[in-house]
Amino acid sequence: MGGNTAIERLQRLIRIPTVSRADPDETDPQPFLDFAVELERSFPLLHAHLEKTAIREHGMLFHWRGRSSERPVVLMAHIDVVPVQETDTWQHPAFGAEIVDGVLWGRGTLDDKGCLTGICEAVEHLLERNFTPAQDVWLSFGCDEEVMGQAAPEAVDALTERGVEPWFVLDEGGAVAYDAFPGVKQPLAVVGVTEKGITNVQLRVDGRGGHASMPTKMDTTARIARAITRLDANPFPSSVPSPTIEMFQRLAPHLPLPLRPLVKNVDRLKPALARILVAAGPESAAMTRTTAVVTTLSGSPANNVIASRATAGINVRIMIGDTVNGVVERIRKVINDKRVQVEVIDSNEPSPLSPTDDDAFRLIESAVHEIFPDAVPTPYVMMGATDARFFTRICPRVYRFAPFRMTREQRESLHSFDERIGVEDYLEGVEFYRRLLETVA
Repeated sequence: MGGNTAIERLQRLIRIPTVSRADPDETDPQPFLDFAVELERSFPLLHAHLEKTAIREHGMLFHWRGRSSERPVVLMAHIDVVPVQETDTWQHPAFGAEIVDGVLWGRGTLDDKGCLTGICEAVEHLLERNFTPAQDVWLSFGCDEEVMGQAAPEAVDALTERGVEPWFVLDEGGAVAYDAFPGVKQPLAVVGVTEKGITNVQLRVDGRGGHASMPTKMDTTARIARAITRLDANPFPSSVPSPTIEMFQRLAPHLPLPLRPLVKNVDRLKPALARILVAAGPESAAMTRTTAVVTTLSGSPANNVIASRATAGINVRIMIGDTVNGVVERIRKVINDKRVQVEVIDSNEPSPLSPTDDDAFRLIESAVHEIFPDAVPTPYVMMGATDARFFTRICPRVYRFAPFRMTREQRESLHSFDERIGVEDYLEGVEFYRRLLETVA
C-alpha cells in the first residue's frame, strides 16, 4: 500500500466527527454510521475476510482466524473522539484533516483514529499478501471510550461467550515519547502495564441561602472553597511503584551522570527518586501519586442570590497500591468539615499489573526495537483511562501503547486543541502493527 493512499484513508476518517457525549441522547449517530461505511470502503479485504460482530450501537469486533486459536491476540482502538470546544484555538480546522509541512492536523489523529486506522492498514496489507496469522487475532473497536461507556465491557462479554481467553491485549496508551524525562535525549517507548483507577467524587454543602445583601459567615460557597483549598494544599503522598522502578533501571545508561547512582540504589533511595519526579513537572509527578483535581463547580443561579447548595466535582486518578475506599476516606480527613458531604459518583480501582518478564511483553519490545531503534522501551503506569481496563477480566497481559512518535506538545494536545500527527510517524506506526502481527507466534 502506498504511503499517500494510507494517509488519504486516515484523512477521510478524521473528517468524520464521531463525537461521543456522556448523555447518549445527545450523541449524533450519523457520523458513526458514516464512519462504518467509510471504513468498509477503505479496507475491503478486512471486511471480506474477517468476521464482524456489532457491539452496542456502533462498536465493532472483528475475528481474523489464524493457524491456531490457542493463544489469541486482541488489538484495540476506539472510534469516538471528544468534542471540540468553542474556546479552542486550532491552527487548522479540527475536522479538516489538513496536511501542512508533513503534519496531519485533526481531532482523533492521536486519540484514537490513528491507532484504529493503523491497525486496519496493517491487516489490509497482510491480507493483500494472503498472509494468515499464526494465532487468532481479534480487533476490538469501541464507540464510547471517551465517555466511559459500555461498548468495551460488551466486547469482553462477547469474547467470553465464545470462550476466548486472550494471550495478550494491546490498546492505546503510551507512545514513543520525546522530552519524557529531563536530561534524557532518547525517546521513551512507554508501554502501560497498568492504569490508574478513576473515581469521581462530589462535594456538596447545603444551607439556607438567601439574599446577597445579607451574607453570613462561611456560607455554602465559602465552605466549598475552603474544602477545595485544603485538598489542593494536601496532595496525596508520593511513592515509586514497581513499573516506575523498572523504567528507571532501563533508563539508567541514558540518565544524566549525577542521577545514575540514584538508580543503582533505587530500592534504598525511593523517597529521593519520588521527590525528583515530583519536582520534574506534572507529567512525571502524576507517575508517583494518586491525584485529585476539581473539575466542576456549581453554586447560585443568580448574582444576587446566596446559594442554598454548592457543589464541586473531583476527578480522582488512583495509583496502583491505593484503593477507592482509602482515597475517599483521606479526602474526608483532609477536608475535615462534617458540613461538606462527600459522595462517590462512580469508581474504578487501579488495573492489575501486567507482567514485563514475559514473552508477550518481549514481543512488543521486539517490534519497538525494529521500528523505533532509537527508542528505549520501558513499562510505565498509565495516568489516563482506556477501554483496556475492562479486558483485565479475561486476560492477565493487557498493555497500552500507541506506536507513534509524540513530542510533549503533541501529548498536551490530547483532549485539547492542535492535535496532530506527523505523516511519516503515522506510517511508522502502521509498520509497527504489521510487524507485530507477522511475529505473533
